[in-house]
Amino acid sequence: MPYHWTDTGPDAPRRLRLWPHNSLSARGFAIMVLGFFLFASIPLYGLLGTVLLWGLLPFMLAATAGLYYALRRNAFDRRIVEELTITPDRTTLIHTDPRGAEQRWDANTYWVSVTMHETEGPVPYYVTLKGAGREVEVGAFLSEEERIALYDELLRAFAGITAPEGSAPAP
Repeated sequence: MPYHWTDTGPDAPRRLRLWPHNSLSARGFAIMVLGFFLFASIPLYGLLGTVLLWGLLPFMLAATAGLYYALRRNAFDRRIVEELTITPDRTTLIHTDPRGAEQRWDANTYWVSVTMHETEGPVPYYVTLKGAGREVEVGAFLSEEERIALYDELLRAFAGITAPEGSAPAP
């Protein structure tokens, strides 16, 4: 699962870190680009010493460069991180986009509600947190099965939270 809960004790804040899948390692990236280059150059071996080689070589190199760029861009776009911190008093969600910009949301933990929109969201089984007058998404980049599991885990995480002292539930 591309998310991880951190609990250090009964009174410590619960932390959840989410990130998108990244199935291609640095080694896999190198193997993919080199393999593509080698297999794409096989038809050119028969053209060695001819003028036709110089006509086809730029297209093969352009295709290799295009693959390199596409894989690098995909890796850059997947540098999304979401961090959810739950304490008895406050719940904070920090969404960091690939360029490093942060979006922050926080609310009183007692009033936070977890909702799953099975069909109404931009993706099936869209999970949101609602509180402090806003509704924010959590883990929209996860797969459907992972969002369903995350929803259940979030419900359990918020189930044990009690009202802060001095506040009473709304009637």
